[in-house]
Amino acid sequence: MLPIDTQLKDELKQFAIIALPLSAAYLAEFSMFLTTKMVVGKLGYHSLAAVGIAGDLTFEVIVVLLALLSIVGVLAAQAHGAGEKRELGDSVRQGLIVATGIGILAMGIVWNLDLVLIATDQDPKVIELAREYLHGISAAVLPVVWFGVFRNFVAVLAQTVSVLVISVVAVALNYALTVWFVYGGFGLPALGLFGAGLATTLVSWFMFLALALHVYHKPLFRGYGLFKEKWHLRWPLCREILWLGLPIAGLAFLEAGLFVATSILSGVIGAKTLAAYEITSAWLGIPFVIAFGIAEATMIRVAFAVGRNSMRDARRAGFLGMGLVIAITASMIAVPLTYADQIIRVFITPEDPGFERVAALTSQFLVIAAVFMVFDGLQATAARALRGMKDNFVPLWIAGFGYWVLGIGGGAVLAFYYDLGGLGLWLGLAAGLAVAACLLSLRFHLFTRPRNHTQAL
Repeated sequence: MLPIDTQLKDELKQFAIIALPLSAAYLAEFSMFLTTKMVVGKLGYHSLAAVGIAGDLTFEVIVVLLALLSIVGVLAAQAHGAGEKRELGDSVRQGLIVATGIGILAMGIVWNLDLVLIATDQDPKVIELAREYLHGISAAVLPVVWFGVFRNFVAVLAQTVSVLVISVVAVALNYALTVWFVYGGFGLPALGLFGAGLATTLVSWFMFLALALHVYHKPLFRGYGLFKEKWHLRWPLCREILWLGLPIAGLAFLEAGLFVATSILSGVIGAKTLAAYEITSAWLGIPFVIAFGIAEATMIRVAFAVGRNSMRDARRAGFLGMGLVIAITASMIAVPLTYADQIIRVFITPEDPGFERVAALTSQFLVIAAVFMVFDGLQATAARALRGMKDNFVPLWIAGFGYWVLGIGGGAVLAFYYDLGGLGLWLGLAAGLAVAACLLSLRFHLFTRPRNHTQAL
């Protein structure tokens, strides 16, 4: 048996191979949302608020779908750990079939998400602008979920550099298309916020096709039967994906819904509070997506260890991932505290009539975000460590309590009953995420402690 320090070095190496490209790729993908906000923010705080809340709702739908499909990565990683190549390929093919069904349904949902804004009595101008964006971005859902399944496949095989390269190209392409479509030029009329959504749709199709072609042509990905086998529906495997994936989707709904609900409640308070929320969440997304790449790598490494029947290795991988996330996010705390003014001016100009109030609110929100972003990354990593062990139902209840009872419930009380407004909403977010992070980490510790398990599962 290898010494402990050698095992840790090997585990760190595997984390680096998987997590670094994934984190960079997620950061690049998130940059598409940032650049969209930056481009349309110059049109005024109403446009920034509209794209922000419509993007939040769309992101909620996509995150739930990708969470459900992430179980494909777990099944594939366990098959990889057990040396079952054909079983790995079957998981990916059936995952693509499931993704197609739910993706088509979700496109219709995104097209009609303006109904949520109407029901929650958002600013009429924000609703009108958001509707244009939703109609432009709705067709992006299907390629995004297909891309997600292929990304799970290449991540399991530790071949994520291709995802990074495609994502970096996509950021530049998205920015160019967004500027062109929003403001017009070269014979194209200005399409406004519909153009911003359309640009993201076209870029999403590019990303999926590029990754699919890469997987098809690279010899390393052969032998898994992804393209040569007949595409028959295998209901038992699809049912397993759905059965294991639905509680994960529920957890993602509660997690992402925490921020969507905060976005909606911010809009209820006012368009300026919503604009301030969107700027703050734009910064917060940067440390989160970096942490998210580590969280995905944690899930894969835990699942791989489970496939090899080693609970000790699964425990080490889980806590290593959590430690890395805490260290990285903690090192970024000073950024929003020191550079708040610079962050604000990226998204809204001083000439905007709402600048002074939006800037004041954003400065308050960034102080709270600087502290709780560590817990945000930790809860995501702990939840995915548990997901790698197919422990899905208890984390769902933990999320319901932390995110919604404390997060949304507590935040709403502070915001409306104690009249703290947007500040109260962010305090609720901080409390909910902190409690969820601690409980999920404790759950992983109890689930993997040696006295509860032998070396073999």
